[in-house]
Amino acid sequence: MSTEECPIRSVVNRVGHQLHKALSEKGIALLVNHGISEDKMKQIYGHLDDFCKLSDTTKETYLRKGETNHGYIKPGQERFDGKSKDLRHTFNICTLKPEGPLPDEPLPGFREHVSDLATDFKRLSSLLLQALAVGMELPYGYFLEKHRHILDGEGENQSTFRLLYYPPLIEDDGKNELLRGTCKYSQQRCTKDEIDLSLPEDYRAKIREQQEQEEEELQQVTRCGAHSDYGTFTLLAQDSEGGLEVKLPGTDRWKRVGHLPGAILINAGELLSTWTGEKLSALQHRVIIPQEETIRARGRHSLAFFVHPDNCISITPIDLPTSSSSNSLDSDEKKTKSRKKSFKTAKSKIYNAYQHVQRRFKETYAS
Repeated sequence: MSTEECPIRSVVNRVGHQLHKALSEKGIALLVNHGISEDKMKQIYGHLDDFCKLSDTTKETYLRKGETNHGYIKPGQERFDGKSKDLRHTFNICTLKPEGPLPDEPLPGFREHVSDLATDFKRLSSLLLQALAVGMELPYGYFLEKHRHILDGEGENQSTFRLLYYPPLIEDDGKNELLRGTCKYSQQRCTKDEIDLSLPEDYRAKIREQQEQEEEELQQVTRCGAHSDYGTFTLLAQDSEGGLEVKLPGTDRWKRVGHLPGAILINAGELLSTWTGEKLSALQHRVIIPQEETIRARGRHSLAFFVHPDNCISITPIDLPTSSSSNSLDSDEKKTKSRKKSFKTAKSKIYNAYQHVQRRFKETYAS
């Protein structure tokens, strides 16, 4: 199905202004009443669980290879922050055409159900691309024209429907082993009238050293390292297990994102940030390893729909309309200077969507 224009313009107009305000101020928005069934999402979580239970030999026949993004990615293959290995199973779907390899034989219904849900996300993306244009006071079809080939294959467009499963983190280091044996007691004479129950200093130092070592080891792995997404925007659905954090715009603070059943998150990517002259920032986010042992012992599921422009689209800042209140000579002078600066920036950033994502892939999958 080609990307289609939403016929209900009143809906696009309302969503456009709300979406632009949220992305401008917070860098993220929560979508409800979007029309995508939560039951469909849970069904795909189940399919991914079944895929992860297949033998390693079977899973490896679907591995992502070389510059191709389509396929399975084992835990530890990705390093989004350039340091920590990401502990998760991932299946990337870059095309809905029959030639895109999917585990149909071992998992009947996988292709049918994934294609159905991916098509729903594609339709929602079409509406949001129009809404973004409205929010920026651009023609309705401005972004649609740059995203004509979503999920038509990597030769045309790098958009990806990504299935994610974060396995439980069960530590088995022997420290909690139950030792059974005999206890011996002896009666000792106290040299003081009061019993000193404080821990010896050398013991406290040893405990601190162990805790610091454990924290350092924990930092070497993560569920998903801090990063910003590469494309136009990302749609994210997740289960109730949590762990997602976003870096608040203009600060060094991280904030945990709560869960609203059935809701879908949207955040801007690097290409949209470039297009808008960073008026819409590419929000940094990560998935942390929970401190609570009960949560750490459970798996986590999410679905990400990464929307990218067509490969051949050049990425340069858009000359966005200014508000009608800025008509003074002073504002005209500022506008001229801004255009000169934008032109200078554009000269150094003339690349296409395909070149950008391939560069970022090389950084993510570098050994």
